[in-house]
Amino acid sequence: MEVYFVIRYFIFAAVIVSSVNILNAQMSMPGVENSVGYISSGTSIEPKSTAESAAMVHRTLGDWSLMFHANVVLASIQQSGPRGHDKVVSANWFMPMLTRQSGRQSLTLKTMLSLEPLTITKRRYPELFQTGETAFGLPIVDGQHPHDLVMELAARYNFQFTDRFQFFTYGGVVGEPALGPPPFPHRSSASENLLAVLGHHQQDSTHISNNVLTVGFAGGPIQLEASTFHGMEPDENRWNFDGGKPDSFSSRLTIAPTRNLAGQFSVGRINNREALEPDLDTLRTTASIHHNQQFSNGHISSSLIWGRNKDLDHHGHRIFNAFTLESTANFGNRNWAWTRIENADRDATVLVGEVPEVLDVEEVPAGRVQSFTFGYERDIPTSASFLRIGLGFQLTTYHLPTTFKAIYGGRPVSAAILLRIRPAGNMAAHMRMMHRP
Repeated sequence: MEVYFVIRYFIFAAVIVSSVNILNAQMSMPGVENSVGYISSGTSIEPKSTAESAAMVHRTLGDWSLMFHANVVLASIQQSGPRGHDKVVSANWFMPMLTRQSGRQSLTLKTMLSLEPLTITKRRYPELFQTGETAFGLPIVDGQHPHDLVMELAARYNFQFTDRFQFFTYGGVVGEPALGPPPFPHRSSASENLLAVLGHHQQDSTHISNNVLTVGFAGGPIQLEASTFHGMEPDENRWNFDGGKPDSFSSRLTIAPTRNLAGQFSVGRINNREALEPDLDTLRTTASIHHNQQFSNGHISSSLIWGRNKDLDHHGHRIFNAFTLESTANFGNRNWAWTRIENADRDATVLVGEVPEVLDVEEVPAGRVQSFTFGYERDIPTSASFLRIGLGFQLTTYHLPTTFKAIYGGRPVSAAILLRIRPAGNMAAHMRMMHRP
């Protein structure tokens, strides 16, 4: 039996035994938070104080609560160097949820939609040194694929045993298994950054998976969960449901000792992960720490993330690590500043590029890239009080291995001008009401 199965069941037993002595939890809003923290997406957890800054709209519809979150970014991306490209794209997603509570039980219906298959042409937007998935039958190199039209179509059922202990199940046709940190489109620490993390396929790429089923427990500061799901990444047709039987497994332990701090450790076996290597199985291990601090006119959110892929059919010599440190600060209500620093292993496809010859290249580690991103955005005045519209820019520089410089140039740079639209949100007022003594 592989080590991660042992870890999974050992943690399950430890948490169940210790749950009797878990700390008292605060009152929670079903669908948005539990005793551990803020439910970012799927069942992933950010610090509980994150909910107070979430750009989420809350409405009551009879016995149901409607919550709506969205983000639309129009961006002009420019890149320098021999591999650089320019492109105008829109990254976007829309996330409505319906929750109903009856006594100790609650049901949440969740969906997430994206128009990126339409607003990101040629099946990718330019991102230097990014790899993962395919476009037109070739591995994507120096680009990030669009999300599927349906990013999530799932439901969550909670049963509250006591005010400090909850059982839940989560699952759907498309969903997010218990593996990795909160994914980059939904992390508060990455809320303004247009680009996917370079470590996406080592850290959080399973956030869109097919036929997901998760079982978990939450009590006081601890959440433990295990999932099964279909391991293959979404195909190039971003408009359909890919399907596929559950063939992969994961488990995740989340601990949130305070309202402002949360961390997770997760392990999963992702079987038949890649379309071009259908027999490839991967053992993914991730760990992350997330911090959020509210202040009078804003907040600052930070994450430190590690992800590791070990391909199981290559005798251990295909191992990829990725490290991410990122922060986003909102100050003076209207101002946003952010940074992201990454250190990520890249495979040999980046040395060849997105050309037919890349199909003959084995995806072995070829070097490690460091990237440094800095950005600023300001919300501009608008007569539409229900919207927040921001205008900003970001700049990314890189530190490269010597072998990469001949291909990418000595100092490649990526820049983007951003126009962002999202709901103003009224979640903070609802959270304050829920937590009022």
